[in-house]
Amino acid sequence: MTTKSVLVKDYMARTVITFKPDTDVLEAIHVLVKNRIAGAPVVDDEGNLIGMLSEYDCMKVALDAGYHGNWGGPVRDFMNVGVQTVDADMSIVDLAQVFINKKLRRFPVMQDTVLVGQISRRDVLRALEVIAKG
Repeated sequence: MTTKSVLVKDYMARTVITFKPDTDVLEAIHVLVKNRIAGAPVVDDEGNLIGMLSEYDCMKVALDAGYHGNWGGPVRDFMNVGVQTVDADMSIVDLAQVFINKKLRRFPVMQDTVLVGQISRRDVLRALEVIAKG
């Protein structure tokens, strides 16, 4: 097995916590903290990917609370809508290069236009560890 033959779909998380745009951001923060995850996709009622909510995005909640006394609001007000995705059939090596270039922690994984999972930098390292052990 070569690193080029290992694909994103082989190591992605298939069960992904998602949020709706109208979810209260404080509830979303609770879910992120409880599940020890750094971010999650935001999907509409049809399951279409419309954004990502990350720990970084949630820092805006702390600022709003500290400066303006606003505690929360809907996820849509805090999520990142410029979401880059990766294809399930992308090689792990190509994904490693994307992670280096983009300095992001995770990407939603798409098969055609459907969200099928999520992959993180840790998943890439896990793949490389398995490959190295032969």
